Amino acid sequence: MATPSEKLAQSLEVLRSLQGRCVVAIRPRDLTRTHRERLLANGFLQKVMKGWYIPSRPDEAAGDSTAWYASFWGFCAAYLGERFGTDWCLSPEQSLSLHSGNRGVPRQLLARSPKARNRVTGLPHGTSLLDVRSAIPETGNVEDIDGLLVFSLASAMVACSPGYFRQNSTDVRVALSMVRDASDVSVLLLEGGHSTIAGRLAGAFRNAGRDRIADDIMKTMRAAGYDVRENDPFEARAPLVLTTREVSPYVNRIRLMWQDMRGAVIKRFPQAPGMPRSIEDYQRCVEDVFVTDAYHSLSIEGYRVSPALINRVRTGVWNPDTNENDRDQRDALAARGYWQAFQAVRESIGRVLHNENPGIVVDEDHGTWYREMFAPGVTAGLLRPADLAGYRNDQVYIRRSMHVPPRREAVRDLMPTLFELLREETEPSVRVVLGHFIFVYIHPYTDGNGRMGRFLMNVMLAAGGYPWTVIPVEKRAAYMAALEDASVRQTIGPFTDFVGRLVVEALKGQTAPELPSS
Repeated sequence: MATPSEKLAQSLEVLRSLQGRCVVAIRPRDLTRTHRERLLANGFLQKVMKGWYIPSRPDEAAGDSTAWYASFWGFCAAYLGERFGTDWCLSPEQSLSLHSGNRGVPRQLLARSPKARNRVTGLPHGTSLLDVRSAIPETGNVEDIDGLLVFSLASAMVACSPGYFRQNSTDVRVALSMVRDASDVSVLLLEGGHSTIAGRLAGAFRNAGRDRIADDIMKTMRAAGYDVRENDPFEARAPLVLTTREVSPYVNRIRLMWQDMRGAVIKRFPQAPGMPRSIEDYQRCVEDVFVTDAYHSLSIEGYRVSPALINRVRTGVWNPDTNENDRDQRDALAARGYWQAFQAVRESIGRVLHNENPGIVVDEDHGTWYREMFAPGVTAGLLRPADLAGYRNDQVYIRRSMHVPPRREAVRDLMPTLFELLREETEPSVRVVLGHFIFVYIHPYTDGNGRMGRFLMNVMLAAGGYPWTVIPVEKRAAYMAALEDASVRQTIGPFTDFVGRLVVEALKGQTAPELPSS
């Protein structure tokens, strides 16, 4: 007779088979009742609504939103497909956001279908789905993005509401940069007789620096006998004219975000002190803060470390005892890796203190920080050597965050762009705040992104003469909330203020948040 563990293993094999077929939304027909109840009881399955489930992890705390946010888009695609077949489409506004590379989880997802009932379906963690009875575009103007049926780029621009240009200007500007010529848009404008929309789109393209497309729209509509008046739907001029040579919407997105946010950062962040008089004294202060920084940075990531353990790994007496449990071994390896990475970061700081361009320094050195951080795990056999190879090869999700990091294919384009922005930036405060934020927004690694982002931040702080700044674990909630505001709502002010206050404390000599007494 099979043991409980063997029975659970059988159920997990069934679940693994479903996931291997990219099944995200699991129905009762996908699992026998026995398997379903066993997986639910052990935390490997989570109920969304009656008859609908998603995979989850048993180590997630009650109320944790991570599994839901990770499954949101796949679940909604399956749920809408179950209800409406192929006779549905997301709203033009949501379609435009997806085309522009914004895969953040919305509070309410709007879908159209001739079969809809105009009702709201409540979903976990304050999200919902509103289906609206409405016509959808003809087949040629609908595209499939990972199972999500959306308006084509041109049809979304024509159908999207005027307010969306003001409320989601980054998404719209990125979408405008993806249009190569006016023909696809003009055909839809002529077929629908949309003279008002034509004036709005012409104004939008001109605002974005795409004068030729704006002129083509106006000339085409007027040649067909329409009285078109150009109207700029944006509240402000574009902060950056995007090149049409760039094919990645993700790259254009972070370029726009950088230019749009830098003014607020300069206005709100403490002015840079300038290079320190003594490089040796600065480096000595960095070394002195190591234990405090390691304790707080590792604790933010969920490691259970103590100052005693950190001191132990610093002096070389760090090898985990074979009698220690897996958690203790993991914590010791993480602490040792942090020490090794910290030494590499100190070398990078030495370079910027000798007036090397900080963007070039982090571009050349960040791979070394990462490899040092995880090398102890490889040595101990807990990680594969391939894990040190570089950027992630899979999609990642951030715990409890509605921000969905860019696809793995986009990371290879985004990281060189980030370093280019850092290299060209002249304001130290902007390099500090946006360097950290954009790094974790991209989330280039499977693990270690928070630690790497804080290392990058401190190298940029050094380049401006600011002191090494520790983010205390006690302020983790405020730290993560500020990053969430920047990632999801494109509001950089709270994160700027959060880091700025810590830097001011460090400038006053309060460089070391408290450590536990034991």
